[in-house]
Amino acid sequence: MPHTEALAHVADLAAFVTASPSSFHAAAEVARRVRDAGFEQLAEGDAWPTGPGRHVVVRDGAVIAWVVPDGADATTPVTILGTHTDSPGFKLKPTPATSRAGWRQAAVEVYGGPLLNSWLDRELALAGRVVTRGGEHLVRTGPLLRIPQLAIHLDRQVNDGLTLDKQRHTQPVWGLGDSTDLLAAVVGDVCDPADVLGYDLTVVDTQEPRTFGADDELFASARLDNLLSTHAAVTALLAPLVTTADPSAISVVAAFDHEEVGSATRSGAAGPFLADVLARVRDGLGADPEQAHRALADSICISSDVGHSVHPNYPERHDPLTVPVAGGGPILKINANQRYATDAVGIALWSDACERAGVPSQAFVSNNAVPCGSTIGPITATRLGIRTVDVGVPILSMHSARELTATVDPWYLTRAMTSALA
Repeated sequence: MPHTEALAHVADLAAFVTASPSSFHAAAEVARRVRDAGFEQLAEGDAWPTGPGRHVVVRDGAVIAWVVPDGADATTPVTILGTHTDSPGFKLKPTPATSRAGWRQAAVEVYGGPLLNSWLDRELALAGRVVTRGGEHLVRTGPLLRIPQLAIHLDRQVNDGLTLDKQRHTQPVWGLGDSTDLLAAVVGDVCDPADVLGYDLTVVDTQEPRTFGADDELFASARLDNLLSTHAAVTALLAPLVTTADPSAISVVAAFDHEEVGSATRSGAAGPFLADVLARVRDGLGADPEQAHRALADSICISSDVGHSVHPNYPERHDPLTVPVAGGGPILKINANQRYATDAVGIALWSDACERAGVPSQAFVSNNAVPCGSTIGPITATRLGIRTVDVGVPILSMHSARELTATVDPWYLTRAMTSALA
């Protein structure tokens, strides 16, 4: 049976995921949680306060929260927990509605690299932001869409290999008859559809997260990649504030958007958001350029994203010697070609944090014959020159509409992150 604290932790993670159907909702939920803990939300267009304080700023679907402790000065380093708020799936196209063969359909575009087959035959919703003449609004529908699979009677070889055309086979149905105004079904409770000037709307699974299996050892949810890490980072940031923030470092959580599509946006890790925030914080401490460089030289970024647990049905796809397993604690993500930013110094720092937290740790490395993914870690290291270590939690079904982890591992990750900040 998982520890009672681990069960409580994933219950809160489930609430966080449910509140965060899109990157915009996730950024807003992070901001809400830290505001409730006493942080002040800032606007980028306003003058920012100087000196010690707890603050948060949102840029579109990204959010950065930080604590400048009493005693911080121009050369105080930063400890950054870096994550991302977006997940692979589908986004609504500019011409959103069509009809065919008596069915109303939504026109969607593939976002990132989802496991397409995992989205079939699920009740789906639309969530995200709409922009009107009066400003921005977060919206979320109830169950509205479904991507129906072709019956086996019409494709007798489907169990020998399912192939989905990304254009023809992924368009959801949402009603019967001729096409009508889909946006009215999305925004009707928020604003007049005629007032909508633009939108960023994502297709999301409506099934609730839950524990299951023997003694509730397993946890299944949409968007564990990477709301699991974002939730862990925010929980860790708030934990040290129960007592006193560490005066030796400025603690930062940076949750970026668009990681699943390369991060090259104004709210992505390859954009200027984190550098902008750190520069303004440093200016508030009276740093000159020399002092700012000294502070970054002593800083560290812990980039956290989910990783692969060894799959029991496909063990040959993994490295034969390094075998991270669900329930075995957070993973250090290592790659010789620097798809992850982990180096020996980062390994030592993270291993020390896990040891101080009493958390088991394990390593992940790819099979040489299987291409390795990447994270915000190398991007952040390149942008800022901060030493970076890539970590995460081992899961199954990565990029599925519904992913799977061990109940205990998100709790382990949070404890290790808290130790790194303390």
